[in-house]
Amino acid sequence: MTTFDDRERAFENKYAHDAEMQFKAEARRNKLLGLWAAELLGRRGEEADAYAREVIKADFLEAGHEDVVRKVSGDLGEMASDEEVREKMAQLLVLAKEQIMTEAGD
Repeated sequence: MTTFDDRERAFENKYAHDAEMQFKAEARRNKLLGLWAAELLGRRGEEADAYAREVIKADFLEAGHEDVVRKVSGDLGEMASDEEVREKMAQLLVLAKEQIMTEAGD
């Protein structure tokens, strides 16, 4: 095996790891967003958890995160605009990444 092959394999492994971490962070963000929205909707406990799972599933409808924005802002109605939902998603993505990195370090 050549040094080039080793480097290529290392880059492929890093890409796969980074893609997996991004997927986990986005799924965690969607869960946190679902819990935030559930609270605004007055849902607690199992009902809030079930709603968070619905938000996670909504992300699989199409590429990108607009499907999640539509789901959450549609459910929230006048409680939060699309822009407010997008801002919350951005904040929660940072938190989700921090949580995942902390868990990976444990």
